[in-house]
Amino acid sequence: MDLSGTWRFAVDRNNEGISAQWYLQTLNDQVQLPGSMITNGKGDPVNLATPWVGSFNDQTFFKQDRYARYRTPDNFKIPYWLQPDNYYAGVAWYQRDIEIPKSWKKKSIHLFFERCHWESRIWIDGKEVGMQNALSAPQQYDLTNYLTPGKHTLSVRVDNAVRDIDPGENSHSISDHTQGNWNGIAGSMYLEAKGNSYYKQLHVFPQAEKGDLTIKANICNTTSKRQKIDLIFRLKDTETTRSYTIQPGDNKLEINLPMPKDIKVWDEFNPNLYTLTCTLQKGKEQLDHREITFGCRTWSIQNGQLTLNGHPVFLRGTLHCASFPLTGYPATDKEEWLRELRICKQYGINHIRFHSWCPPEAAFQAADELGIYYMIECSSWANQSSAIGDGKPIDDFIRQEAERIVNAYGNHPSFCMMAYGNEPTGKHSNDYLAQFVSYWKENDSRRLYTSAAGWPNLPVNDFLSDSNPRIQQWGAGVTSIINAQPPSTTYDWSGYTNKFHQPFVSHEIGQWCAYPNFHEMQKYTGVYKARNFEIFQERLKENGLIQLADSFLLASGKLQTLCYKADIEAALRTPGFGGFQLLGLNDFPGQGTALVGSLDVFWEEKGYVTAKEYSRFCNSLVPLARIPKLVLENDENFDATIEVANFYRPLQHPQAIWTIRNVSGKTLAQGSFNIEQLDLGNCQPLGHITFDLASIHKACQLKLEVTVDGRSNDWDFWVYPSQKQVWDDSLLLTDTLDQKTLECLQNGGKVLLSLKKGSLSKEMGGDVAVGFSSIFWNTAWTNGQAPHTLGILCNPSHPALKYFPTEYYSNYQWWDAMSHSGAIYLSKLSKDIHPLVRVIDDWVTNRSLGLLFEVKVGNGKLLVSGIDFHQNMDKRPAARQLLYSLKQYMLSEDFQPSVSLQPASIHQLTQR
Repeated sequence: MDLSGTWRFAVDRNNEGISAQWYLQTLNDQVQLPGSMITNGKGDPVNLATPWVGSFNDQTFFKQDRYARYRTPDNFKIPYWLQPDNYYAGVAWYQRDIEIPKSWKKKSIHLFFERCHWESRIWIDGKEVGMQNALSAPQQYDLTNYLTPGKHTLSVRVDNAVRDIDPGENSHSISDHTQGNWNGIAGSMYLEAKGNSYYKQLHVFPQAEKGDLTIKANICNTTSKRQKIDLIFRLKDTETTRSYTIQPGDNKLEINLPMPKDIKVWDEFNPNLYTLTCTLQKGKEQLDHREITFGCRTWSIQNGQLTLNGHPVFLRGTLHCASFPLTGYPATDKEEWLRELRICKQYGINHIRFHSWCPPEAAFQAADELGIYYMIECSSWANQSSAIGDGKPIDDFIRQEAERIVNAYGNHPSFCMMAYGNEPTGKHSNDYLAQFVSYWKENDSRRLYTSAAGWPNLPVNDFLSDSNPRIQQWGAGVTSIINAQPPSTTYDWSGYTNKFHQPFVSHEIGQWCAYPNFHEMQKYTGVYKARNFEIFQERLKENGLIQLADSFLLASGKLQTLCYKADIEAALRTPGFGGFQLLGLNDFPGQGTALVGSLDVFWEEKGYVTAKEYSRFCNSLVPLARIPKLVLENDENFDATIEVANFYRPLQHPQAIWTIRNVSGKTLAQGSFNIEQLDLGNCQPLGHITFDLASIHKACQLKLEVTVDGRSNDWDFWVYPSQKQVWDDSLLLTDTLDQKTLECLQNGGKVLLSLKKGSLSKEMGGDVAVGFSSIFWNTAWTNGQAPHTLGILCNPSHPALKYFPTEYYSNYQWWDAMSHSGAIYLSKLSKDIHPLVRVIDDWVTNRSLGLLFEVKVGNGKLLVSGIDFHQNMDKRPAARQLLYSLKQYMLSEDFQPSVSLQPASIHQLTQR
């Protein structure tokens, strides 16, 4: 009996409904279910008093004058997450009349709510039935003793406030950072009549290697007498009947069935599914009937590696953080999940971690069909506001939640891994988690278990979830590999992972940001609006840069993609590595607004990288190159050691070729590798490439492409002339605007003012932390972690860059410049300055920042560089080449600055 439709409704702000016996009265409002208060337009307008669920790491919104206009009731906008118009945390009542048909007499009657948020209590005709507190599994009530044929009143009390049980205020199961703390009922909602005996639980354990199928059944006999029953199982063309006598109450049975010989295993490439029908009969009367879809697959750890069905596996994962901006609650229709998962597969993803929540049934069905490996968490991020292992109510809740999740979804082959949740804290959390993992390893061998996402690394864990194997640690700033070490592709994580015997799945790698896509705002046609984007856009307009919004997005996105490629390839290069989990393939809308996705929150492209491009370095078969140097001089050799990560299939005599081309597509060198067999696994050597650069006389950007069995990957590198460039006497290179420099300018001279690293005053941009990489997570939620910028934006055809080949965005040839520079705050000099090379600022501040710009001073021409062209130039070939290009520009007729500045303005750059 479908219960969707119109329900009577009332808000119970003071939690007095039980004592006032509201459930006996007719509630005076209406809502549509399934749905939430927000989707029904209920709740209070959001404002400063809204009791959000989620931590505020950044307090600037509440304190700084620039946000004052957004703190008013008529223009309230919060920059930290997506914003609903209305909000409510507390008790609400839902009520409707139901009529039980006569045919249900003597039946067992059960109430099913697929996803209720989150504590529910049920009354039938004023009689309380019970309470359930489940976040990640259906809530079900046995109403047999309360419902007789005829009319009845069903009252449901839903409470979405965090009370004694605190999963952690940032848990994605409840937090406003992601899906939102909604009040209501989503998905399927119905009454179901079953026989007087029925399946309470059915768990299927297929063992293809043994040729049998074990069924663990819990059959509930609601009568007071023993019953003789038949269990009829149908699998493919085989029917098996087993007869039992069951006692009153619960009966736990274990049944072994022969497996048909032609059953095939399930994995990402061949997601073979089978349906087992389970009929419960008494004589000729059918008491219950279930259909279970399953796949035959076996996870194990062999020699420290993850294996599936006996073969090595590499998890190419992303996180799903419960972001559903149109509804605010998880999708329960399979088509939506198929859409999202198909996109993931197009980008080379085969694995999804559900961060501190568990998705509904439809998500598992879609993953079963497509071959996606799920890691499920038990609704908790016990940190900040909560902790585990200390005897608080959350401890029992997690244990019960795990049982509910396994009972609801345990038969799905896509349910491959499970953890308590994310990044725990608590004095006794390690003991608690060790017991958690041990219990599940002993009681359900169908999947792998680890203590938690992020930490701790416990001996009992099947695999380790650890954030150390990634190129940017939380808090590392510009000391990380990608920011502190010259560009190369040689590093991996074996120095760390070799300390452990379990396989590693690196935790939340990437977190590289791109600039907001303001066109995305029009997509928010549901209950959430991107008010955060509105704030950022308004500031960009006020700073006179709105015309650059799309360019900022595309340029920062190209840098973001480079950073993700580096992260993913390092994982693929690590011997015996288990895989990675991105945070994430799509944007995370909360925690200060973390624009870390190559896709937006709707799983749609932003315009700077396609699935085809991304899957070149994120896939089941990826050619890899260990290249010691990506920036070279023409008296060197380009060296690359080529290997492959192959988790696709064993290959006999695969074609393996390599090519070096210039930007025009001209082939400069090529070759092939003679490979007899390519097994499964990574770090499989193909050979070595050496390319003599002596024939290259001009600065150029080249590309190495390697193709194995039709799968290609590529790497840019740069070659510059090795001869030492001589500075022209007609130009003055200086690091200060001293008297000599002023006289030169006054006399019509040409000056390059190159600021030494660290000399730029804070007021003029010295407090902007510049690094090569894009912003990590965001600056708001990391206490201003460096870098504060999103790469460069330039016109690659500008004559100043004629001898420094570049695209319009940051690539590795800009690593040196960004590592030896300060970003100059241009608006404090003149709003008319259009820099030769711009630095893209954090979207929160949106300052106009320059790396190179030109102005007239007196009768002379001044080129100002935030890049240091003074220190260690003998070790900086990219800096020398850029300096040469700038010199040639200054000597040409193209050097014609149009904006004039007074010397006093220039002096601000280094004044303390």
